[in-house]
Amino acid sequence: MSPKPWYHKGLRFQCQGSGRCCHNHGDYSFVYLADSEVRALAKATSLRRPEFLERFCQSVDGWITLRMDTPACPFLNADARCAVYDIRPRQCRAWPFWQENLKRTTWEGPVSDCCPGIGQGPRHSAREVERIAGELEEFYGDDG
Repeated sequence: MSPKPWYHKGLRFQCQGSGRCCHNHGDYSFVYLADSEVRALAKATSLRRPEFLERFCQSVDGWITLRMDTPACPFLNADARCAVYDIRPRQCRAWPFWQENLKRTTWEGPVSDCCPGIGQGPRHSAREVERIAGELEEFYGDDG
């Protein structure tokens, strides 16, 4: 039997709409895009795929990522709202329940420092947290 994760009683999180997760944070500055997400975002911006890739993306270690040339995501508007919210990448939808964020020192350090929603709102069960993190890993593994 494997030991219980440190968050076995769940993790509290509720988005506060700060937009801070949409800003560069050193190691946390990549938004990976699966091909299906590139297609959806290109369509939403009325650009052909090659134009979208040139304007908004870069290649990092074989992955397509959003280009973060400015301090914030190119789709974060002046009101700290996502201009493509309904089709935002799955990585953004899953925040903060990313596998790499589930280390206690990461969650209680850089993630909490970045995100005012940590410790707020409803408690998400360990099972739900692991499901979201696992689905994210599986999605990019299958479609990346």
